[in-house]
Amino acid sequence: MVVDPTFNERLLGCIWDAWCMAFSEKQLGTGEHVELHLRTHWKALIWPAVAFLLLCFATGLAIALALPAMPPGGKTILGWIIAALAVILFVWLCVVPFLRWWTTTFTITNRRLITRRGILNKRGHDLPLIRIANVEYERSLLDRMLGCGTLTLTTAAEDPLTLHDIPDVEHTHLRLGELMTEADSARREDT
Repeated sequence: MVVDPTFNERLLGCIWDAWCMAFSEKQLGTGEHVELHLRTHWKALIWPAVAFLLLCFATGLAIALALPAMPPGGKTILGWIIAALAVILFVWLCVVPFLRWWTTTFTITNRRLITRRGILNKRGHDLPLIRIANVEYERSLLDRMLGCGTLTLTTAAEDPLTLHDIPDVEHTHLRLGELMTEADSARREDT
């Protein structure tokens, strides 16, 4: 039996890529390579984290105040009701926003911008770099403190594509501009 010494590394790499990136290298064309792979900035997780802390406090407070006042037979039912309500709110306020953040990715290749989002229903959008006419970025005071911003891409045919909470938006803006220039030069050389 012949054993491939790199099998475990490749298997672990595939599992890691599937978990972390939500993007497969198999989606790239011949000669296409990834320049930047981004996920929405972590500031999107601030409110779910605050909601988690408030939910823990509220659940503890509800148990501490409501259970001692109940007769012995009702304590179990009330305890289960509080726990079920806490779990439902936890999933709705914390887990769903985290999964939405985790599954939203922006990949910039040497040819196109690829956006992927969605937890159960996946949505994707591919925009060739040669179709982008203008790239703008905007950073509020909070965005500047946290190191992120909004990137707006304008094409001649469609409404602008706005990507919110892009980490290191200035670098992304600069790199996207360079790639657009390279793609336009390559297109002009081909014609």
